[in-house]
Amino acid sequence: MAAYEIPGDLLYSREDEWARKEDDRTSIGVTDYAQQQLGDIVFLELPEIGTRVERGAPFGVIESVKAVADLFAPISGEVVAVNANLEAHPEAVNEDCYGDGWILAIQAQEDSGFESLLDAKGYLQHIEEREK
Repeated sequence: MAAYEIPGDLLYSREDEWARKEDDRTSIGVTDYAQQQLGDIVFLELPEIGTRVERGAPFGVIESVKAVADLFAPISGEVVAVNANLEAHPEAVNEDCYGDGWILAIQAQEDSGFESLLDAKGYLQHIEEREK
């Protein structure tokens, strides 16, 4: 199995997005596993600020030289920020998926779905099961 960076301070969806709680908002991005599987990212289609997203539902599209894939919301809430830098520099997702390559931030609603997310150990186990 390839080596994947899976920070212990984040939560993960089974669809390969990560979530970082930060005060009253949660930053969202794709995991190192996802960006490695996709290859060079060339385009992202993202929602507008104010859009409501539902846990498990597509909120955007990520396109690489190898594939086009939906992005799925790991939690429910309202989009409060979008990484505008990705429009001109989508490769930031490949270069720093947990930092400069963040995709959007959501203000979580009361029943947002955090309890359904995996910790780092659980996400690594999920990857290992898929790669068997």
